[in-house]
Amino acid sequence: MKVIAFARKEQGTGASRRLRNAGQTPGIIYGGPEAPVSITLDHNALYHALKKEAFHSSILDMEVDGKVEKVLLRDFQVHAYKQLVLHADFQRVDPNQKIHVKVPLHFVNADVSPAVKLHAAVISHVAVELDISCLPADLPEFVEVDLSKLDAGQSIHVSGLVLPKGVTAVVHGDDATVAIATVPAGAVSAEAEAK
Repeated sequence: MKVIAFARKEQGTGASRRLRNAGQTPGIIYGGPEAPVSITLDHNALYHALKKEAFHSSILDMEVDGKVEKVLLRDFQVHAYKQLVLHADFQRVDPNQKIHVKVPLHFVNADVSPAVKLHAAVISHVAVELDISCLPADLPEFVEVDLSKLDAGQSIHVSGLVLPKGVTAVVHGDDATVAIATVPAGAVSAEAEAK
């Protein structure tokens, strides 16, 4: 994905407010051996890009005054009630150094899992994103969670996920639960009455 930005000279609250009034969003690029660079981005383009899942977990080509750098969106601030992006932070990416980032989880095959088909269970998504570590070239847009073998009362943990080549999950503490299948209380009693 390509993002176009312009170097920003003016700093401070007043300058940022003038930029926002002119349809621009202030931002910064930091990291790596180079000094941080203050930038401005087109607000509407950034606002619509932030709605795309891939924008949050992809290496972006940031063009600043003709020079292209590989960056990763690290943070952004939005107004409390207006549809307004106040600021965006981007981190430079070194192709030879591992990055630590969160990627979304995509749950597939829930409709064919034994938990749903045979036991009328409800599958709860305990996590919606996963902390991973990998080289920038190996960064996946998302991690797929296959629910086709999940039965009632079972759960899927991070250790059970099939991760793309070169990607490792960053787990803090125990093996975290990703999804769980539970049978609602009403369904259990109805099953018992049928016997």
